[in-house]
Amino acid sequence: MTVQAAGCVLWRRSPVTRTLELCLVHRPKYDDWSWPKGKLKRGEDALAGALREVAEETGHSAVAAAELPSAYYLANGRPKRVRYWAAEAVSGTFTPNDEVDRLLWLPPHMARRRLTEPRDADLVDALLTTFRATATAAATAATMTAADPRAPRRNVPTAPFPPGIRPCP
Repeated sequence: MTVQAAGCVLWRRSPVTRTLELCLVHRPKYDDWSWPKGKLKRGEDALAGALREVAEETGHSAVAAAELPSAYYLANGRPKRVRYWAAEAVSGTFTPNDEVDRLLWLPPHMARRRLTEPRDADLVDALLTTFRATATAAATAATMTAADPRAPRRNVPTAPFPPGIRPCP
């Protein structure tokens, strides 16, 4: 039977530079850097479990957005599926614990290099693609609205990244 887990690619605006930063957690049990994630409780909704794991491992509450690609791999000889969501950290403070002893906020290019498992790095690209797709949809909607002032206006983001976020090199 496949182990079901969920987590988030947690992001924020840097408090200093306002650029995009991604949250990585260090798990001393495995001595690895990864996304906040964990096994689902029996009957738990995957998104609810992902947000619970973020809160438990990082101390942050988050607002989830797009679902990202799932990861499939063997863990202790059993198949495991981890569903991921893009999520913005909105509040909270990290406190080291037995499960996660360190937390880093890094620009995407540095997060990609720091992640222990290569499969986790693919989620950096998935998140950035999601931000770009949102921007394309916003630009298309803006063009259509400009062409027809009677067109309904939608609450669609207007930048390739969330407002105030600049991409990192």
